[in-house]
Amino acid sequence: MTTKLLDEEMWVNISGTALRVVLIAVGAYVLTRILRVIIRKSFSVRLKGPIKTNGRRHQTLSKLLENIVTYVIGFMALVAILAAFSVNISGIIAGAGVVGLAVGFGAQNLVRDVITGFFIIFEDQFSVGDYVRINQAEGTVQEIGLRTTKVQAWTGELFIFPNGTVTEVVNFSLHNSIAVVDLSVSHDSDLAKVERLILEFLETVQPTYEEVISPAELLGVQNMTATEVVMRLTAETLPMQHFAVSRRMRRDLKEFLDQRGVELPYPRMVVMHREPGDPAVMNANK
Repeated sequence: MTTKLLDEEMWVNISGTALRVVLIAVGAYVLTRILRVIIRKSFSVRLKGPIKTNGRRHQTLSKLLENIVTYVIGFMALVAILAAFSVNISGIIAGAGVVGLAVGFGAQNLVRDVITGFFIIFEDQFSVGDYVRINQAEGTVQEIGLRTTKVQAWTGELFIFPNGTVTEVVNFSLHNSIAVVDLSVSHDSDLAKVERLILEFLETVQPTYEEVISPAELLGVQNMTATEVVMRLTAETLPMQHFAVSRRMRRDLKEFLDQRGVELPYPRMVVMHREPGDPAVMNANK
């Protein structure tokens, strides 16, 4: 035992192996950090460029690529360390391939979820922060993973579903929205006067509402019923700002018309009273 401990060749081999392991680990760490910085810098340069790009998508892709780089370099470093210890790498890789094939056949849904997750990210179908409708879930995207996606409804519910089940996506955040306001006026109102007042009000919408990006429009009479005439107004807003703009426009338009004496329709009841000697009452009693 003492002879083995004093064996110079053994200690040289151990020192050489330890040195190789340390160099491999340090090299893998440094290379990972360098590549992560390069990926992060390249995406930040694209975000600051003159061409407007989707920042949320770039953040998602940047994080995904950083993770892939970490996993790949970590795997390569592990293989190199095993080789430094004279472990048969070819047998391990062959065995891993067989095991991976078996797992692939047994986990087809998992593979489908991962592949669908890649396509969702690279095709920019939706990003974190977008308001979407996916299948039966509607809300704000909280997280996009390679296997699952999380969507939170405005009432607080959190939908978590595998990416492979995403068959229908409606993204409300990619393009501008349209605020629609229906104004009801009574049949007794002067429609020409009402239209002039509405147009006067619409001229103040874009300068007042920072969410409105183009002049608001009066489309005209949308509907007529027995008690009212419905006129429709529209305004183009930033994505998902049409709900707030519609509510604010209804309030301001109501105050604007009230100040100018425009009567809005309201339910009315007509009561007819007849005296006992009225011929119509006498005929009804016969």
